[in-house]
Amino acid sequence: MQRITIAKGDGIGPEIMDATLEIIKAAGAEIEIDEIEVGEKVYLSGNSSGIAKDSWDTIIKNKVFLKAPITTPQGGGYKSLNVTTRKFLGLYSNVRPCVSLHPFVETKHPEMDIVIVRENEEDLYAGIEHQQTDEVVQCLKIISRPGCEKIVRYAFEYAKVYGRKKVTCFTKDNIMKQSDGLFHKVFDEIGDEYPEIEKEHWIIDIGAAKMADTPEVFDVIVTLNLYGDVLSDIAAQIAGSVGLAGSANIGEECAMFEAIHGSAPRRAGQNMANPSGLLQGAVMMLNHLGQNKVATLVQNAWLKTLEDGIHTYDIYTEGKSTKKVGTKEFAEAIIANLGNKPTTLKAVDYQQSEGLVLPKYVKKPQAKKELVGHDIFVHWHGTDANELAEKLQKIKSENATLSMITNRGIKVWPEGFKQTFCTDHWRCRYKANEGKTLDKSEVISLLTKFQEQGFDTIKTENLYYFDGVAGFSLGQGQ
Repeated sequence: MQRITIAKGDGIGPEIMDATLEIIKAAGAEIEIDEIEVGEKVYLSGNSSGIAKDSWDTIIKNKVFLKAPITTPQGGGYKSLNVTTRKFLGLYSNVRPCVSLHPFVETKHPEMDIVIVRENEEDLYAGIEHQQTDEVVQCLKIISRPGCEKIVRYAFEYAKVYGRKKVTCFTKDNIMKQSDGLFHKVFDEIGDEYPEIEKEHWIIDIGAAKMADTPEVFDVIVTLNLYGDVLSDIAAQIAGSVGLAGSANIGEECAMFEAIHGSAPRRAGQNMANPSGLLQGAVMMLNHLGQNKVATLVQNAWLKTLEDGIHTYDIYTEGKSTKKVGTKEFAEAIIANLGNKPTTLKAVDYQQSEGLVLPKYVKKPQAKKELVGHDIFVHWHGTDANELAEKLQKIKSENATLSMITNRGIKVWPEGFKQTFCTDHWRCRYKANEGKTLDKSEVISLLTKFQEQGFDTIKTENLYYFDGVAGFSLGQGQ
């Protein structure tokens, strides 16, 4: 018997949670439940995170969390509980299966069967933002090798365990050569360990277009946090409906399972909501717990119910559906179908799948790190890069020389274009002279001289070589 934590959430959350629990218990799920309260009431009680400390203790003790949708109040600095939970508990892998249920749920893609594996903790979702000048704000994109290795390996292990044939990596490393480039590099490295699985890489923009047009050419997609967030909602919608999709958030110790849709407060308390999204999350939870037989029973009964045309209002279609039902009646129909299998839709058998066993990340040996330059960002109200360069060239450094000025990443000096529009945010790059390296004291001296000359220094970045490889990007146009 496995003890789990549940939260019924807000809006339609309590109704779909009750329906989901009724179904999986009827199928024989061996679970005991601790219920916690999260969401709108907790936020409005003065807790900006939407969850109390003792609720965290319950989640961590039980290690498995089944969560219904919640409402985050607008304004007031309230933080997303989903993002907070994923990061606090180290839930690095977001898994979203998106499968066509044609012809019983309308879709333009009857052969679609994709699993999107999304990195869940870093990228732009680190939420590190600053206003640096009157005209420019910055958001830091944080990509780590541990983060890349864990999510990529999870994708390949998932493909192996569930009999998937191909893993596709989506990045934008033609532009973000350091951050997205690291993700692509790790994908290639780890992919070599799985010769039986086909591997490919797509640039995110054309890859997303291809997925929206011809999703059947993809199998497992692994990608970074922001891209995965967008892609998974698109994939769920074109498969039939976002309301039918569940999500698993997996970490080394804990896991959270949920629907991907919101709390839909306008439908609350009306016995109308479709519990399928949360039920799909619960099926993934059962597989995670090793209760594969129960998961198989529930999934096949759900598929058979859809085949029978017993549908809630959101997927009901005249001529295809046979009966429009409410939340409770839909759950009752699934329970009545336990032990039955679909005949048109593909039946599942999760009992053939082994559990995922993932090694913990092992740190690599530290690289040889050489300081070879420094980027100094300044808030300067001028518009002529040549004028700025003339002022900067008066600032002397023993072992470094001004080599470039950029504005919004575009090289504007030397040999800039007068047509380039410039803001008040300038990157001034000093590179070590030929055959030289720098030390931190020289960087501090350079910054002191900037201060003495009246420059408003707003940000600095050291430029390093790691084992002889540049750890920084060129300016656009270099």
